[in-house]
Amino acid sequence: MDRITLEHGGGGTLMLQLLAETVLKEFKLKTAGPVGLDDLDDSAALRIEGGETLVFTTDSHTVKPLFFPGGDIGRLAVAGTVNDLAVMGARPVAMACAIVVQEGFRVDEFKRIVKSMAQTASEVGVALVTGDFKVVERNDLDGMIITTSAVGVAKELKTDRMLRPGDKILVSGTIGDHGATILAQREGFQVEGELRSDVCPIWDIVETALRVGGVSAMKDPTRGGVAEALNELASKSNVGIVIEESSLPVSPVVRNFCEMLGLDPLTLTNEGKVVMGVARDRSDEVLEAIRENPKARDACIIGEVTENYAGKVILKTLSGGQRIVPPPLGDPIPRIC
Repeated sequence: MDRITLEHGGGGTLMLQLLAETVLKEFKLKTAGPVGLDDLDDSAALRIEGGETLVFTTDSHTVKPLFFPGGDIGRLAVAGTVNDLAVMGARPVAMACAIVVQEGFRVDEFKRIVKSMAQTASEVGVALVTGDFKVVERNDLDGMIITTSAVGVAKELKTDRMLRPGDKILVSGTIGDHGATILAQREGFQVEGELRSDVCPIWDIVETALRVGGVSAMKDPTRGGVAEALNELASKSNVGIVIEESSLPVSPVVRNFCEMLGLDPLTLTNEGKVVMGVARDRSDEVLEAIRENPKARDACIIGEVTENYAGKVILKTLSGGQRIVPPPLGDPIPRIC
């Protein structure tokens, strides 16, 4: 490999291999608490006093187009970052933001994006406490890149390694909405029905589930979609996950869109969903509770965790067969988030 490609930024196997051969190899000091860089989790965890854990995360956002049905790069930047905290069981507290724009960027569009960021932050109650702003020459950047970092506090830390045999796998709503929306907008595809990104903060959904209890592990299925999220949980927890194709929540418009282009909804990015492992005896209660939130009205149980197939995700197909769901090499749609 001589050059980095767009596929290396897709959140899949290619990206993980690149990071392992470069960043993880070079840095020797990579942890300051129970979860560090080598864990490749959604956030890092730093132990603090009082039985609570300080959780820290950072993310860069380079979606194309900058504005799309359901949101924009500003909403995406805030939601994507605080959601990484949420799936670690952490309530978002404070956020930092660095914005780089291309010379000539429209001031009215900049104001629109900043307003969107502020509105999204207010939804989850996270404060913007510091930041940076830079301008680069024309053609050095395609519009704008936003980097956001955030800290949160977890009373009960959740990691990718906590999934247990017997857990049920829940997803908080329809999958593939964001990925399908971005691709349709970018390429000008005409579809029957409305494609709309699901981008939103998920802390309120997570908080409800944690209050009910029984949650073992969580992921927000962004780049690489549900397929990547489930594979990470299975491999890190050394368990198998069996899901039912008939139970996967896919909206009719996304399903038709994927069939038209030969895409798998399991691999498409989501920006307002959470995948949860929940103890069998609490799963129905958690499902009922989160469904009271309008953002999770389509939540459902899609499968369960097993001691068999360690490190693998198995899909029971509509035809009665089974197939392995591999981790994607990269996201099928570059510049998605």
